[in-house]
Amino acid sequence: MKDTRITQKRDGQPDSWQRENNMAKTTQKKKTSNLTKYNRAGYFFVAPFVIVFLIFSVYPVLRTLLLSFTNCKLAGTPYKFTGIENYARVFTDKFFWRALWNTVRIWGVNIVLQLGLAFLLTIVFSDIKYKFKGLPVFRALYYLPNLIAATSVAFLFKTLLDWRYGSFNQILNSIYQFFGVNKTPVDWLGSPATAGNTIAIISAWMWFGNSFIMLMAGVQGINKDYFEAAAIDGAGRWTTFGKITLPLLKPILLYVAITSLIGGLQMFDLPFLMAEKASASYNSVETVVMYLYKFGFATGTTQTGYASAIAYALFLIILIVSVLQLKLVNKED
Repeated sequence: MKDTRITQKRDGQPDSWQRENNMAKTTQKKKTSNLTKYNRAGYFFVAPFVIVFLIFSVYPVLRTLLLSFTNCKLAGTPYKFTGIENYARVFTDKFFWRALWNTVRIWGVNIVLQLGLAFLLTIVFSDIKYKFKGLPVFRALYYLPNLIAATSVAFLFKTLLDWRYGSFNQILNSIYQFFGVNKTPVDWLGSPATAGNTIAIISAWMWFGNSFIMLMAGVQGINKDYFEAAAIDGAGRWTTFGKITLPLLKPILLYVAITSLIGGLQMFDLPFLMAEKASASYNSVETVVMYLYKFGFATGTTQTGYASAIAYALFLIILIVSVLQLKLVNKED
C-alpha cells in the first residue's frame, strides 16, 4: 500500500509532507536573507578598520618595497629603477654590518639579563612550598617599567648616569672615598666600553616584567598534579623545575625568544636618545634602525631608496633567524 501522505490530496491542497517541505524552504530562505543582511551590516562596521589598515599599513609596506629598487633620494622627488643595486650595496656595506653587530650585542646582553631575572622570579613565585601573598601587586610592580615611555626612561637614566653630575657616579665616588680609593668618574654613556652594556641593562630592566608575566602565565597553566606527584616522589626544587616546569614552558619560551628577537633587532629609541652623536661611543651603539634613520630621515644624508633596502634587509634577517629558531625547537621536540 502506498503512503497516503504522498499520494493523497485533500480539498486540492498539498499533502502534509509537501506543506512541511515548503515551510522548511521558506524558513531557510528567510534565514539566508537575514544572514545576508547581517553580513552586510558587519562589512559596514569592519570597513573603517580595513580602510585605515590598507592606507597606513599595507600601502607603506608596498611603497617601501617599490622604493627599495630605485635610486630615490627624497620622497616626492623623481627617481628611476636600479634593480637590486641597493640590496647589493646593503650586504657589502661594512657600516651596516657594524650596526647589525651592535644591535645583536646589545640584544644579547639584554635577553640574558631579561630572561635570567624573569626565570629567577618565576622559580621563586611558582614554588609550591611557598605561598606568597599579594602576588598581583608584585606583578604590577615588575610590569610597571614596561608602561613607562622610552623617552622618559632615556631622560631619567641619562640624568642619573651623567659622568659629571649624575647621582650614580656621586654615590660610587662616596663609596670609593669611604674606602680611601680615588677613581675618576665613569662616563657610562660616552665610553665605547660601557655604553652598549649600559643601554642593554636599562632595556632589560624595562622589559623583564613582560617576560616574567609570560612565564608566570605559562607556569600557572601547568597541571598542579605534576608538581604534587614530584613532591611525593621526593624531587627537589631544581629537579622539579628542570624535569617538569622547563619542558612544559618551551612554547612560552619560544614565543618570548622570538618576540624579543624581533623587538631587539628593531632597537632604536633608547640608543638614539641616550647616545650623543658627537661622543666616542656613538659608533659602538648605533643600531640597524638608527643606521636606517640616518638615510631615511636625517637631513643631509637622506637616501630613501637605500633606507628602504635596509628596512627589507633587516626584515629578511629577522625572518631567517625566526625560522631557524622554530626549526631548532621543533627538531629538539
